[in-house]
Amino acid sequence: MAMMDKWTGLGSALASMLFLWSMVQNHLPAAFGYRLSTWGNKLASLFSPYLEITISEYGAERFRRSDFFLAAEAYLSDACSRRARKLRADLGKDSKNLQVSVDDNDEVTDDFSGATIWWYASKQLARSQVISFYPGEDERRFYRVVFHRRHRDLVVDEYLPHVLEEGRAVTVRNRQRRLFTNNPSGSWNSYRGKSVWSHVPFEHPATFDTLAMDPDDKEDILDELRAFRDAKAYYTKVGKPWKRGYLLYGPPGTGKSTMIAAMANFLDYDVYDLELTAVKNNTELRKLFIETTGKSIIVIEDIDCSVDLTGKRKDDKKRASAEADDKPKTPTDPDKDEGSKVTLSGLLNFIDGLWSACGGERIIIFTTNHKDKLDPALIRRGRMDRHIEMSYCRFRTFKVLAKNYLDVEEPHELFGQIEKLLEETDMSPADVAENLMPISKKKKRKDANACLESLVEALKQSKEDAAAAKALADARAAKEEAEAKEKEAKEKDEATNGKGAADPAGKDTKMSNGDVTANKEGDDE
Repeated sequence: MAMMDKWTGLGSALASMLFLWSMVQNHLPAAFGYRLSTWGNKLASLFSPYLEITISEYGAERFRRSDFFLAAEAYLSDACSRRARKLRADLGKDSKNLQVSVDDNDEVTDDFSGATIWWYASKQLARSQVISFYPGEDERRFYRVVFHRRHRDLVVDEYLPHVLEEGRAVTVRNRQRRLFTNNPSGSWNSYRGKSVWSHVPFEHPATFDTLAMDPDDKEDILDELRAFRDAKAYYTKVGKPWKRGYLLYGPPGTGKSTMIAAMANFLDYDVYDLELTAVKNNTELRKLFIETTGKSIIVIEDIDCSVDLTGKRKDDKKRASAEADDKPKTPTDPDKDEGSKVTLSGLLNFIDGLWSACGGERIIIFTTNHKDKLDPALIRRGRMDRHIEMSYCRFRTFKVLAKNYLDVEEPHELFGQIEKLLEETDMSPADVAENLMPISKKKKRKDANACLESLVEALKQSKEDAAAAKALADARAAKEEAEAKEKEAKEKDEATNGKGAADPAGKDTKMSNGDVTANKEGDDE
């Protein structure tokens, strides 16, 4: 009983001391409180061999969470969450997987190169009831990393960079890949949360297995993409930005957009679809490039149709511009040139100028239906490092489509006829795939014969249409040639007749003048 009274008295004393200390803290000047805390830490360091590093949720940029805090959170959720007793489940921003991390006021341990590191997830509430304008002021979350002082260099130089790298890798693996498009510059406002890019989840199902392309060409591209993905050290060694350019060219329906989606799915990259007509000038183009992230593909589709990038001007435009410059302008005249002023020089700097080195692990892709219309400076090696022709469907490409759409791998009785027709006529993979799709009751899912027969009929019809179009074009060309020859002969005859008629008239005029002159001389006599 006496022992019980003793412990009760000790507990009451401790509670009284804590209450008095909290009251003293509220009435002590802030400077004196900080000084007292410093003295306490120094005194504790004399008896404790452990050091502590704090990782705050909000760093210097108070409107956004610290990148290191997010990386540490991802690292702990992947490496140490199984050893925690209190967990917090959350679907993070732009994440496709559920993230289970260490909850507040819990402790986990981690081992690194023989050293034991303790992680403490902590939260500190604001003392005052004032609503802060900055996030993180009302509730301050942070991680405390505790370790023995003899491991100081190991933790600072190796362990924390390891946490940052692994945390970023976990974030990349768990993120929801996105498809971005650029917003008009008039809507850019960082304070209102309106970024230069808007995005949706990227969910295109295309892969290289389903891509309608020659298997050997696909394998070459895959080997190149694998080498690029693992070539960070190599690009640093040779002194080049970690990027690569591809030009995809060919007729419509040959799979250029599908190729881009397959690349993004293979590399696990985001896609930035850049609409050049919405970019007013080169400065906005640089701003858009800076706001892109690594592990991304930047795409400009149909670049020959986007803006005038040839650097050439038509004579009528020059004359119109010169006439406009000569006319006096009034202050009330509106600016009539509201189109894009992105120049070829600005786009070249975007691809491989100084700004192209901002960030890394990017692929830039241009697509076009007419390669010959592009300026050679835009697509030379070093800017568009590889040119990939997306051509019409041939037999090897057809076999890929037959396997994907009909599950037909073994030679079919119609394959020989299809192979011959594909060599004789040009049909895009999109048209071939459309004929292989069982979209009617007659073409059942399991009935490959109906789909292949439909393709044969479509190829025959395409061949006949192509022959008819060629005959019509030849007839038109022959008619134009005949008309040109007839016109040339007519002009030659007119020129000959005109010359013959002009000579007699010249003689008559001369004789008449002579007669007049002679008569005049006779009169003088």
